[in-house]
Amino acid sequence: MISCDEAAIICNKKQYKEATFIEKIKLMFHILICKTCSKFSKKNSELTSLCDKAPLHSIPEKEKVEMKKELAKKL
Repeated sequence: MISCDEAAIICNKKQYKEATFIEKIKLMFHILICKTCSKFSKKNSELTSLCDKAPLHSIPEKEKVEMKKELAKKL
């Protein structure tokens, strides 16, 4: 049996598709027993789903480099 702290770590890894098959199994068994971690896992899944649906855009690499140069000048 894993602790709630370990379950939270695995849950977060699962969100980013970094959890191993064994970790997912351990998490499933823990969630069956622990209502708090079950709620955490559900909320984490909802957050992942919302982030996947959101029209997020990142700054182009060229603009990032320019921003870093400007910040370096000001420091």
